[in-house]
Amino acid sequence: MTRANLRSDPLPLLRLLAAGGSSAVRRALLERHGDAAAALAAGASAWAAAGLSPRQIARLRAPPDRAAWAAMGWPADTHQRLIAWLDHPDHHLIEWASPDYPTLLRRAPNPPLALFVAGEPGLLWHPAVAVVGSRSPTAGGRDNAAEFARAFVRAGLAVASGLAAGIDAAAHQAALDGGGLTVAALGTGPDLAYPRRHGALLERIAAHGAVVSEYPPGTAARAEHFPSRNRILAGLSLGSLVIEAAERSGALITARLSAECGREVFAVPGSIHNPLARGCHRLIRDGAGLVETAEEVVAALAPVAAELADGLRRRLHAPIKPGHAAVTDGDQDGSRPVSGALEPPDSADPDYQSLWNALGHDPTGMDRLVERTGLTTAELSSMLLVMELEGRVAAQHGRYIRIR
Repeated sequence: MTRANLRSDPLPLLRLLAAGGSSAVRRALLERHGDAAAALAAGASAWAAAGLSPRQIARLRAPPDRAAWAAMGWPADTHQRLIAWLDHPDHHLIEWASPDYPTLLRRAPNPPLALFVAGEPGLLWHPAVAVVGSRSPTAGGRDNAAEFARAFVRAGLAVASGLAAGIDAAAHQAALDGGGLTVAALGTGPDLAYPRRHGALLERIAAHGAVVSEYPPGTAARAEHFPSRNRILAGLSLGSLVIEAAERSGALITARLSAECGREVFAVPGSIHNPLARGCHRLIRDGAGLVETAEEVVAALAPVAAELADGLRRRLHAPIKPGHAAVTDGDQDGSRPVSGALEPPDSADPDYQSLWNALGHDPTGMDRLVERTGLTTAELSSMLLVMELEGRVAAQHGRYIRIR
């Protein structure tokens, strides 16, 4: 995938986001003109032709100022703050018209116009399960969240959740401790943890996974942000698993949104005497899959994960060619692939084959792969996702190894 940072001024996109109103017509405007800068330059007649309301057009015409950002619940210095935030190499802004916008979220109802991502944006394409539940779980519920998360990452799935207390945090931590991938969808800006005590966990996820939000850096938590956060979580995931939930729980919102996206919903049953099992039992009565093991979830999601892998391969134009795995030479550090490695057939993508040949029998870090191939981290991450999905590469604590 291409690098997702916007090197140009993000102000046009911020203005389009702050226009409010129907997001569908603003998405259509972006699709028609290619990016936010071109969309704004098209002028009021083009805005009206795309279906923007008079109120939206008036907001786009007005010069942006601190009051406009504050009215959105954003920091008054949003523009300057975002420019500074994007200066970090692992911070990214992906707008709707970008080919890097994650395909599963694109298919969901009312997807965001833009995503602010801390970490590797390519991970938003990785097949994931949303693991959600109570903020005040029982000890058994917390253990179940960790056990399911560990099993999912062993199966090659990412664990997505909302960084909330309780089940969310347990799932994120278990995925990271298991050397797997995890994605946190936030109801704040991508730089702010909620609750605040999860600041260290947020940093860890950004370093080893991805943090995603539709709100600019510095945006504080607001009650209305969290149902919107849940739609991103549902849209990025192949399905949602509810571990423990009361009858009135935000986890049930995520489950409902997953169903509206056409995704699978699973629930873990509990004791009839446990009030935190009632939400799960309600979901099961309404048609959610009753599951007792992670393997049941993995089996149910396998066909959808295969479809996602096909979409990612098409996005990368990078067919996997079997039979060309290189072995390393006699250097003690194994830093160079053997010169006699098999050459790819004429139809193979040369960058893809270069990465394939650069992988050895020992786990190899991203920095070493960059040295061996001359490719960027973003390009390598995307190609490695394809290889993981096909079962040819495994990720172990941020290092990669061929498995066939």
